[in-house]
Amino acid sequence: MLPSLFISHGSPMLALTPGPAHDFLRQLGKEWRPAAIVVVSAHWESRQLLVSSSARPETIHDFGGFPQALFDCQYPAPGEPALAMRLARELNAIPTERGLDHGAWVPLSLMYPEANIPVVSLSLPVTWSNSELMALGEKLAVLRKEDILVIGSGSLTHNLMELQALKAPMPAWVGEFADWVHARLQADDRTALLDWQRAPQARRNHPTPEHFQPLLVAMGAGGQAERLHHSVEHGVLAMDLYAFA
Repeated sequence: MLPSLFISHGSPMLALTPGPAHDFLRQLGKEWRPAAIVVVSAHWESRQLLVSSSARPETIHDFGGFPQALFDCQYPAPGEPALAMRLARELNAIPTERGLDHGAWVPLSLMYPEANIPVVSLSLPVTWSNSELMALGEKLAVLRKEDILVIGSGSLTHNLMELQALKAPMPAWVGEFADWVHARLQADDRTALLDWQRAPQARRNHPTPEHFQPLLVAMGAGGQAERLHHSVEHGVLAMDLYAFA
């Protein structure tokens, strides 16, 4: 049975820039060949739960100030409207036409560059509590038995106001938060993780919560956490990737 995954997608330039996280994602895609992928990205926020029913989701370039080569990237993976409508029924979600934002297509373009695995996106409801987001993951857990890969795409740490050079070392305040999260995941301390905003340096690492919340969905969809990758980009972006078996 497939695990669920939490992927730290970092900067959109992850798609084009070789480095530890880029290289790891290229190798990770060789581990599994799912029948379909369901992804919850930090970059699709909504008030109610939405699900993309697009048969051919467009590649959304939801960023600015990057090289033209990044805007030229396309990820033409098909959607799966039948799966989307099933999720709409089972999760009381609203189906809508929606493409793949960079939180979805950037990591997937490295894992599955052939773009031949169907992808369905779920939104991140901004009005939901941490407990409700984990409960969403618990409802998605059944998909893992059907060879469907459930992914939460965000970032373990995400303070864009303090970005540094690409290969800058991790400041202590970033490491303190990342170490706290890792320890709680290793202990399967979900009570503490549902109250993650009280963690050391939580507000500085996440001025807004949307890049941490996909971890709660991935955690709900799986079991014991295993850290598959750890690296740092721009000093303040911890690129950790966790599998929940």
